[in-house]
Amino acid sequence: MAEKRDYYEVLGINKGASDAEIKSAYRKMAKKYHPDLNPGDAEAERNFKEVSEAYEILSDADKKQRYDTYGHAGVDPNFGAGGAGWGGYSGGFGGAGVDLNDIFESFFGGGFGGGSTRRADPNAPRRGGDIHIGLTISFMEAVHGCTKTVTYTRSENCPECGGSGAKKGTSAQTCSHCHGSGYIMEQQRTPFGVMQNRRVCPHCQGKGKIISDPCNKCKGSGQVQVTVKKEVNIPAGIDDEQSLALRGQGNAGVNGGAWGDTIVIVSVKPDPILTRNGYDVYVTVPITYSQAVLGAEIVVPTVDGKVQYNIPEGTQSGTRFRLRGKGIKYLNGRGRGDQYVTVNVEIPKKITREQRKALEAFDATLKDDNYEQRKGFFKTLKDLFDNDKDKK
Repeated sequence: MAEKRDYYEVLGINKGASDAEIKSAYRKMAKKYHPDLNPGDAEAERNFKEVSEAYEILSDADKKQRYDTYGHAGVDPNFGAGGAGWGGYSGGFGGAGVDLNDIFESFFGGGFGGGSTRRADPNAPRRGGDIHIGLTISFMEAVHGCTKTVTYTRSENCPECGGSGAKKGTSAQTCSHCHGSGYIMEQQRTPFGVMQNRRVCPHCQGKGKIISDPCNKCKGSGQVQVTVKKEVNIPAGIDDEQSLALRGQGNAGVNGGAWGDTIVIVSVKPDPILTRNGYDVYVTVPITYSQAVLGAEIVVPTVDGKVQYNIPEGTQSGTRFRLRGKGIKYLNGRGRGDQYVTVNVEIPKKITREQRKALEAFDATLKDDNYEQRKGFFKTLKDLFDNDKDKK
């Protein structure tokens, strides 16, 4: 089995990264390797699973702390049943397996930080892990909301053994070496004297139970991988990279623990015409020279379809108009944003001889007073020249 890569390396971030940096890195990597965007690419699928596993650990404060302290061993499902002690140290002081927390506990009744170092009961209920999946929708689906079906794989209790891991008709037996605790006590001679050391039971690997006749379906693990389909209700107004939680639809818990959640991270495809900023919508509409000069009723695309809008005569290129309440519905709230329409006067690149003559004749009738910007520009220019002459 290949050795797991460092989770921070998988997401391309430093160990001291903030929660926001971790989330941003995950979303970027999840988009890059998502199976929907890489159909048939086995390597991309493996990378996507690796990225999702890394985010599951680093986005959980408790798991992240254990991982930062103990590495991959700290987030192993059997971690609570025992394992290496302080920083994963397991050597020195007269032999292998010495746990510095246990040394301090034998002296003071607690480990570093004054807290108890008692191991969790390996047979206690444990919540199932969360699953993170990506879902791509269109711009309009995000605006108006929709229902999508997602397919993913999760861990479920084995139907053959009911999650016990033992073959049907048999049962797991309490480990006779650790008596179900998942760890054993050993005496160790150290410079401080004879110490009691607690370590993972090598006979049951910290599970507290021995399965002599494992289930054929799950091979003794108690869980199997199952592909499921779930409907996701996408609320109107959701934005790119926002997420939805399917509560209790993640991995099955252990020993009767609660199910984890499935977190759906939504990616929104851009629209070819409309753009979004928050709950406001922006669009640029090309208009003709004549429409700008004379004013006109133009067609404006909105999230609700086409609408008619009257622009006044003398409209300048780049002018922005506001359509109140024509934006996107507030997510899980009342009201809507606005739509902003910018008009861009398009100058024709080719004209006929007749059109040129007509345009020249029209231009000959115009004076500087017909142009606000032109009039102001040449007045300012004249003042500058007059001031230069006076200085000379």
